Amino acid sequence: MQGTVDGFSYGAVTPLVAYLMACLGGALGLRCTTRSLLVTHSRRPAWLALGSAAIGSGIWTMHFVAMMGFSIQGAPIHYDGPITYASLGLAIVMVGVGIFIVGYRGATGIPLVTGGTITGLGVASMHYLGMAGVRFHGRFTYNTVTVAASVVIAVVAATSALWAAGRVRGFLWSVGASLVMGLAVSGMHYTGMAALGVHLDGASHAAGGAPEPSVLAPMLIGPLAFLLLAGVVVIFDPLMVTGRPDWTPVEHKPGVPAAAVASHADHRPALHGGRPAEHHGHRTPQNR
Repeated sequence: MQGTVDGFSYGAVTPLVAYLMACLGGALGLRCTTRSLLVTHSRRPAWLALGSAAIGSGIWTMHFVAMMGFSIQGAPIHYDGPITYASLGLAIVMVGVGIFIVGYRGATGIPLVTGGTITGLGVASMHYLGMAGVRFHGRFTYNTVTVAASVVIAVVAATSALWAAGRVRGFLWSVGASLVMGLAVSGMHYTGMAALGVHLDGASHAAGGAPEPSVLAPMLIGPLAFLLLAGVVVIFDPLMVTGRPDWTPVEHKPGVPAAAVASHADHRPALHGGRPAEHHGHRTPQNR
């Protein structure tokens, strides 16, 4: 029996809040990615890992906030815990692979396309694995063309966001990139939901409807707490908002890995008063 689906049981509240969650995770993650390009090689993995976890937590939170408004008439909805949390781990890992590629290879050419593709596929994989954890008396079917469109949306928007994170500096640019990332997640989610069909196993006399907030709220506490902690780290990092490097002025070049910059600096003579400093063995009085 064909089921009747409503993806907006609470009106515009869940889509709006879900989009804000995606933007928050994207903003924190992309700022960490930008920050990683301005530090030395040894400190870069920590910033990239924090950015990956922030984006992964943000898109996962967005998905399940949006699912609070999802209901099937005549079929109560429940969630499989292990599969649901596995979708969170998958999102963080795949987004992390994409971000590490851009963080170490730069936001241009093949590294950008590869990193953006993997990140976008991570967004899509999280969505469909999360949907696989939905339990009700029936099964989901999907329209293949619409599913493919949802994946393309995720890949294109994620690639654009990573390009912005690696190529631009400054707080406002990062906000714009996070809005694009939010569109990647939200657009992919609702396009994927448009591909959804529901077949019920039989007539049900149970009252269907959106899952109670008490069902999903415990799942959201952990990722939300992490996003809060990541926000504290970003806010209290003195160079995070300005986007200025903490190593050398050469790092203002967009997309240049810090390790390469450090190597360049090692071969560049130190400047004293705008002129290359002479060797200590040949210093003159006016250079002291």
